[in-house]
Amino acid sequence: QVQLQESGPGLVKPSQTLSLTCTVSGGSITSSFYAWNWIRQPPGKGLEWMGLIAYDGITYYRPSLKSRTSISRNTSKNQFSLQLNSVTPEDTAVYYCAGTGRRVLASSRVNDYEYWGQGTQVTVSP
Repeated sequence: QVQLQESGPGLVKPSQTLSLTCTVSGGSITSSFYAWNWIRQPPGKGLEWMGLIAYDGITYYRPSLKSRTSISRNTSKNQFSLQLNSVTPEDTAVYYCAGTGRRVLASSRVNDYEYWGQGTQVTVSP
């Protein structure tokens, strides 16, 4: 059974970089046609897709976040990571990592993803 687990700081200061890592177990992030996503949910709002790294290392980003976002991977550790630069309090959210083998892109629908991490709260505050 594939399991995902987010890790990283829960508090980030404004203008700094938010860094999170998702560790995948029970499956490989290089499995063909799978994509590994970062999705967040600000307080009181819906899910927002941020970006993905595909099984072959190709990345896609939400256009509004592209200039501040970087997703990378470490295949030896079966992990993928998110970096979000120049954060503001508006970046406060629960951040999720999610995986899917379905042909979806930029989806914020829960059922489009096969695997979810439990989510981690990140607060941006001085």
